Amino acid sequence: MPTVTFITPSGASRTIQAKVGNSLMETARDHGVDGIVAECGGACACSTCHVFLEPEWRDKVPPVAELEADLLEFTSEPATEYSRLSCQIRITDALEGLTVRISSRQK
Repeated sequence: MPTVTFITPSGASRTIQAKVGNSLMETARDHGVDGIVAECGGACACSTCHVFLEPEWRDKVPPVAELEADLLEFTSEPATEYSRLSCQIRITDALEGLTVRISSRQK
């Protein structure tokens, strides 16, 4: 199982093993990672699982789809070029070592 690291707004990090096929949001939720609210349960219908990819990961995950891009316009913390909704990133073996920063505010 690949490992992923979540960094909180305060700078604390938590590295966990992620199940291939699950979303990054499901991984956070299943491991009790604070800061990922995920109100819609992963349906890409809210923006409460907003994370920021570390720069080196930006081109290693699938690109942002139109629906996700639309929702990123409504995040509580302003979106950047590294913003993603964690429900839209599926864990694969290629994401071993993925590191994301959790948004300081979730809508």
